[in-house]
Amino acid sequence: MTLDKKNSINNILEEKRIFPPSKKFAENSNISTQEELLSLKKQASDNPIQFWESFAKSELDWFEPFQTVLDNENAPFFKWFKEGKLNITYNCLDRHIKRGLGGKTALIWEGEPGDSKKYTYEELLKEVCRAANALKAIGVKKGDLVCIYMPMIPEAMFAMLACARIGAPHSVVFGGFSSEALKDRLIDGNARYVITADGGFRKDKVIELKQAVDAAIENGADKVVEKVVVVQRTKKNISMVDDRDLWWHELVKDQKDQCEPEIMSSEDRLFILYTSGSTGKPKGVVHTTGGYNLWSHLTFKWIFDLKDDDIYWCTADVGWITGHSYIVYGPLSNGATTLMYEGVPRRSNLGAFWEIVQKYKVSIFYTAPTAIRAFMKSGREIPDKYNLESLRLLGTVGEPINPEAWMWYKDVIGKDKCPIVDTWWQTETGGVMISPLPGVVATKPGSATFPLPGIEVEIVDKDGDKVKENEGGYLIIKKPWPGMMRTIHGNSKRYLESYWEYISFKGEKNVYFAGDGARIDEDGYIWIMGRVDDVISVSGHRLGTMEIESALVSHKSVAESAVVGKKDDLKGEVIVAFVSLEKDVNGSSELVEDLKKHVVNEIGIIAKPEKIIISDSLPKTRSGKIMRRILRSLAGGEKISGDISTLEDSSVLEKLKELS
Repeated sequence: MTLDKKNSINNILEEKRIFPPSKKFAENSNISTQEELLSLKKQASDNPIQFWESFAKSELDWFEPFQTVLDNENAPFFKWFKEGKLNITYNCLDRHIKRGLGGKTALIWEGEPGDSKKYTYEELLKEVCRAANALKAIGVKKGDLVCIYMPMIPEAMFAMLACARIGAPHSVVFGGFSSEALKDRLIDGNARYVITADGGFRKDKVIELKQAVDAAIENGADKVVEKVVVVQRTKKNISMVDDRDLWWHELVKDQKDQCEPEIMSSEDRLFILYTSGSTGKPKGVVHTTGGYNLWSHLTFKWIFDLKDDDIYWCTADVGWITGHSYIVYGPLSNGATTLMYEGVPRRSNLGAFWEIVQKYKVSIFYTAPTAIRAFMKSGREIPDKYNLESLRLLGTVGEPINPEAWMWYKDVIGKDKCPIVDTWWQTETGGVMISPLPGVVATKPGSATFPLPGIEVEIVDKDGDKVKENEGGYLIIKKPWPGMMRTIHGNSKRYLESYWEYISFKGEKNVYFAGDGARIDEDGYIWIMGRVDDVISVSGHRLGTMEIESALVSHKSVAESAVVGKKDDLKGEVIVAFVSLEKDVNGSSELVEDLKKHVVNEIGIIAKPEKIIISDSLPKTRSGKIMRRILRSLAGGEKISGDISTLEDSSVLEKLKELS
């Protein structure tokens, strides 16, 4: 794998605007001076063990103390606070109640059709305990993996916290994934229990979740799944299998509202979350209890400058890491009020987000660049209809944001008074790694700015040497941090190969390669340039090209496929697929539509190709490797550059140019 430096340099943003935090915001922020921030960074650099130990002791409640801060004997399989005993739900719920916050609103929920509920910390704990006892009643034990396949309803949060309460790691699967994708995750994780719903509301439609669970089980997951718990959301008729399927409301109604938290070791699994990679099979990223609790807690506290009366809203889905860390665990661990919304802006309600901001007086708003670009496309007249004066801080997550969208966000939504925290991180990192602290750091539109205290980042070339200013390179992390993934479920070899051995940096060991390219400008600001491997980021969702190619080839008409990303102003990237067909199969517009539907059925709507190009053959090297670099150029309408001397048949290019 190589990073195209020439292309990287050509894409350098000539962005010179800089926006310091307002005097008023800085004066009232939790970290308000450069001296405070530099002191934190110096402590972390001079004595990282003492730095992490201090925060672990001051920010979390432990049942039994730890002696070892970092165990690196088997690096890069690091262990944090390994003798410590705790439970993340105690840190998210019980301790706040004991400190007198039981009556504070923990969760505000808004359903797409307009129904809504609020839960205090006391009420949330009772719901979690009833759910935890219900799970115990059907046989869930400490260590059992529970798959959660849910819409964005309160029970999704109850289910996650109930699992953590009793020590059963959860595997949340995004409700937009297909039954096939769900099946793969159930089997890989050996999930004996599934929690789902009869359906959910999204874009004025009912999403048939229980149907997808049934199909996943019928098509192979019956080997692992024993029980399915179903929340009644849409009240549509669904099939319930005797002795396997159980209604949530019937299970929880007679359960006690008290359940002692399971005493967990710091390194006990908290959850598995599947993320796309550059090979076909999604990676089951494993996070453990203590380190993840600390990092999601600290990053939320630092980045969002939390105040007691804040109403915080992250628009992500709990099926993604952003939902885990910044809807559920990070906010609740800090005693915040977190808002959860079932729907998304849609044609029938383009102002859905702003309606909610106005209704609940949201003060902190965290969303994706894709959403911001969609808002821009709809025009400022929509947000201008609503009172957004409650907003004091804005955030972005999921992918790099272009300066134009950043400025629109700042001016139209933030009314030129809200700092923007542009955050970079991954499923694998557990929490944000690079971000401005809003009371201190002057921001540049499109830059994630600087690493957080305790995070040591460098941008290097393929030999491990630091790159020059404004020269593209590989983003690496040089020291371990508590929230880091521990391994890939069932595949430690892939963990090593994907993150620690992917590139050899002068023989250095234990250097984490994030898979992203980046550059550092003359002021030391970091600019994320996107993936350098075969992963496409569509609307902030990472999809492995191999997954989509495998889905296409599984269609009876397709002999071979290659998938690339094409830049898109709205979604960041869209999927372009090149396919060659089986003998005696003729290409047609009907077949193209059928192939798109097939990918949706195999993976989900987020993987639907924007364009499918049917060709007799694909450009290959003499050794048979498809030259995706050429396909990317063709998809993007760019001139094909670079060495093509290894191309087996140059006539393929001319044919593809005509088709593209």
